[in-house]
Amino acid sequence: TIRNDAAEADAILRVRCPIANFSEKHTVDRGEGAPAMREVKSIPVPANKTVELKRDGFHVMLLQTRQKLVNGETFTCAVVFQKAGTKETEVQVSRMP
Repeated sequence: TIRNDAAEADAILRVRCPIANFSEKHTVDRGEGAPAMREVKSIPVPANKTVELKRDGFHVMLLQTRQKLVNGETFTCAVVFQKAGTKETEVQVSRMP
């Protein structure tokens, strides 16, 4: 969950995590036919709003993980915003429901 208390919109440009070789930002496109995941350049974070990253909307995928992810485990990632700069955040691994 990302909360933007600023009067200006922002955007997630990049996410760096030590346990993955790289990450991609995605959204789920619900155009014609079945929903399809597609990569996006950034994830918008509107001014004075909260955005929840989730698998059926905007989300970040960690690719080529360097270790097995264990349910309940935590690690720190750096989230790079267009205006707010880099913010460290703790991530907790959880099984998909």
